[in-house]
Amino acid sequence: MSMSGARPLNPGRWLGVPMLLCIVATVVFSAPIRIWGLQLPEPVFAMVPAFAWALIRPSILAPFAILLLGLFLDIFWGGPTGLWGLALLVAYALVLILRNMMTGQSRPMLWIWFAGATAVAMTAGFLFTMLDSLAMPSLLAVFWQFLVTALLFPFAHRLLDRFEDADVRFR
Repeated sequence: MSMSGARPLNPGRWLGVPMLLCIVATVVFSAPIRIWGLQLPEPVFAMVPAFAWALIRPSILAPFAILLLGLFLDIFWGGPTGLWGLALLVAYALVLILRNMMTGQSRPMLWIWFAGATAVAMTAGFLFTMLDSLAMPSLLAVFWQFLVTALLFPFAHRLLDRFEDADVRFR
């Protein structure tokens, strides 16, 4: 059996493992490590499954998993409860609505779609933060977080490649 073949859509494999990897990556990248005086970037790793799960197979479990990842981010980073959960769900909904246009696109085009979905999530998070705190967050910090999150597309593409043909309804 080839290792590059389709994997069955077992919820533990296509939902649980990516969730666990996002949590571990978030914790690792939040470590107070400084290299030449610069701290590690803090990308929103949960954006990877939020994008990929909407393209792989719409499911009732994926939005709940995204909400849990968002709530983890809120608790871990000390933000307002529901901020990242709502921002990630907005991006997930957008990708789900535009799923038919994204299916079958080339890798560079999917990267552009991923960057667009990331921009929507970051904009939603920016606006929700502004509404909650009645102050404007740093635009430069939001831009850098967007940039490092958009660079995570190869992981989303890998997740797509791993499970995209596992749904028997599309064979």
